[in-house]
Amino acid sequence: MAIARPPGVDFDHHNWTESAECLTLDFGPFETVHRWRRMPECDEFVGARRSKHTVVAYKEAIYVFGGDNGKNMLNDFLRFDVKDKSWGRAFTTGTPPAPRYHHSAVVHEGSMFVFGGYTGDIHSNSNLTNKNDLFEYKFATGQWVEWKFEGSRMPVPRAAHGAAVYDGKMWIFAGYDGNARLNDMWTISLLGDSRQWEEVHQSGDIPPTCCNFALAVARDCMFVFSGQSGAKITNNLFQFNFNSKQWTRISTEHILRGAPPPPEKRYGHTMVAYDRHLYVFGGATGQTLPNELHCFDLDSENWSIIEPSVDSQVPSGRLFHASAVVGDAMYVFGGTVDNNVRSGEIYRFQFSSYPKCTVHDDYGRLLESKQFCDVNFVLGKNNVSIPAHISMVSARSSWLRNKIKQAKEQQIATANAEEMNSKNSSKKLEVHLPEAEAKAFDMILSYIYTDRIHPTQKGQEPTSNEVILTMMDVYRQALQFHMKRLEQLCVQFLEASINHRNVLVALQNAARLKLDFLKEFCLKFIVKESNYNQIVMSKEFENVDRSLMVEIIRRRQMPPVRLLPEPGPDTTNYNTLEQDLETFLKYTGQEFCDITLMLDGTPIQAHKAILAARCSYFEAMFRSFMPEDNTVSIAIGEMVPSRQAFDSLMRYIYYGDVTMPPEDSLYLFSAPYFYGFTNNRLQAYCKQNLEMNVSFENVVQILEAADRIQALDMKKHALNIIVHHFPKVARLPQICRLSRALLLDIFYALADDLGDSRMCQDVSSISLYSDSSNM
Repeated sequence: MAIARPPGVDFDHHNWTESAECLTLDFGPFETVHRWRRMPECDEFVGARRSKHTVVAYKEAIYVFGGDNGKNMLNDFLRFDVKDKSWGRAFTTGTPPAPRYHHSAVVHEGSMFVFGGYTGDIHSNSNLTNKNDLFEYKFATGQWVEWKFEGSRMPVPRAAHGAAVYDGKMWIFAGYDGNARLNDMWTISLLGDSRQWEEVHQSGDIPPTCCNFALAVARDCMFVFSGQSGAKITNNLFQFNFNSKQWTRISTEHILRGAPPPPEKRYGHTMVAYDRHLYVFGGATGQTLPNELHCFDLDSENWSIIEPSVDSQVPSGRLFHASAVVGDAMYVFGGTVDNNVRSGEIYRFQFSSYPKCTVHDDYGRLLESKQFCDVNFVLGKNNVSIPAHISMVSARSSWLRNKIKQAKEQQIATANAEEMNSKNSSKKLEVHLPEAEAKAFDMILSYIYTDRIHPTQKGQEPTSNEVILTMMDVYRQALQFHMKRLEQLCVQFLEASINHRNVLVALQNAARLKLDFLKEFCLKFIVKESNYNQIVMSKEFENVDRSLMVEIIRRRQMPPVRLLPEPGPDTTNYNTLEQDLETFLKYTGQEFCDITLMLDGTPIQAHKAILAARCSYFEAMFRSFMPEDNTVSIAIGEMVPSRQAFDSLMRYIYYGDVTMPPEDSLYLFSAPYFYGFTNNRLQAYCKQNLEMNVSFENVVQILEAADRIQALDMKKHALNIIVHHFPKVARLPQICRLSRALLLDIFYALADDLGDSRMCQDVSSISLYSDSSNM
């Protein structure tokens, strides 16, 4: 059992035991990823409340310029120090831009550049005008300077546009010129004295004219999401490659990929880039102001909704706010909230920057390899046998879980009756599904293991009759297996894929399989005004069953009073692979455990297939030298983790969860090396979790624990904190009880730091002496 330190008790090095035990540290309140925190509001006298303003990040502060407070346009300049969490007015000299909103602002090197926007009196239309002026604010001196352009072509005045910085240039895209929406692009070098605007010749799938969209830069590209395009609101994501000058529309096709759909159509939102993700927050979707945080993964090209940590203070929905990234966090300031009220709130969102979750890929490889399969599903009249893993299937379908339990009970009863020997009793379990069809069941297994299915093979069209019929059979079996999320994915796919050419085949198959919902959808599609004549006059219509033909004609002549049932709830309301495996680990999987993990004398039941899929350590063990008693002792190197830390490890193995207290992260820091996970996601999380929560108050404990478990990166980080806060750390009582070896480590770290500082001073002195000698 791990040793716990009671609150308020100082760390004592001698509490370490000589056995393979480790200390559970008391971090107290700790910072977590995906946590929203409300920062101190700007005092009202500073003039904080506003919307349609801009926010930029420079060093350890964010800067707010312009906007409107509901009464007047503004041109004040505010500064929020993210370390001190304090507001103030930024120091300025020179003539600032005129009050404005819907302008743009970017940072390049030591300056902020403000372009365009709407100026004038918001209560009078007489002097409202769009601008195309460009101002530079120099952070070092606080000086405003207007860039002058004479005799050169310029972008037309505009507001609600987008701006970016790339390769030393400012790029302006789209917006509203007072009469029409735009989709032109202009660039100007921010280096040297050329000061010439240049129109960019765009190619590819250029976005339509738009305004009030969101823009972010990542990976040599500019990304534009959503906005107002003509009279429509969109939710398209476009990518512009700065080098090729080419646009690409990124597909938002999500059906059967197991990913949520893109965010709703909106405008007035923000988007920022961090690590490999784009984050979209806020905006107006019509009559609502949503406050979910949407994330687009640039690697997988999937959208998802970020679930905030449980202790989050989530901002209310808003539009025309502004966002910026400082370090590893996003700051959201201001905006228009309910009842057209201008907000002065500022919120901080803590990002995560660890590699992608490989749960889906790992379980997909398990299915493909067919290793450690312990059940055969015997399908249809031809008794086609398909191997699988009891744990995975049981986790995803309660109906199939009951079939497996029944087959187990029957196998045990048969074994007892026939007094089978141990060799025969180990025969793989068989589950008979006489109504299931092999091709569709293969797809369902793919969904069970990966949360996605692939309805088409190479060269197949998604709308071909063969694909439609197979997907209808997948839908039929999903209904039988009580797999609600798969049902809805099938419905979405079929509704998107049924067309004039395949609807009659789909109708007849739906009638044969008694899939009433799909039959209704097909009938409604056929009798629709724009479809009816083309379908009825086709040759395929002549071969439709007579009863269906009569039903089509009668439906056309007299539509039923009963309306077509609405599609089922959104698939996001049903369990994902991760959610099902969480339930399986905690509740439903206990009776299917087939391996015992011994943790410091305590037995913990688990599932071989899941451990093997996620950890190369277990995969090699179970393949080569599985212990006869099905029992494995657990350690991380030479250290036995605490039960709490081991539970965190199991959550990570089963469903990729990385939410854990910092002390667990310290135990698990070296686990990836030992267990062989697919990537270093867990280690990267542990490192980030610890670094966010190590302070001078607990750094001595962390140093000793990191040294104990040989977490060298963490030990180095702790030494850096001790060096930088040495006057405070040196006065802590814990420092007196450190071992001689660790005290020497601290002295060496101090010496290295002092040596670097002295070297800088010596170089500076030599430079000054040299300059004075040359005068």
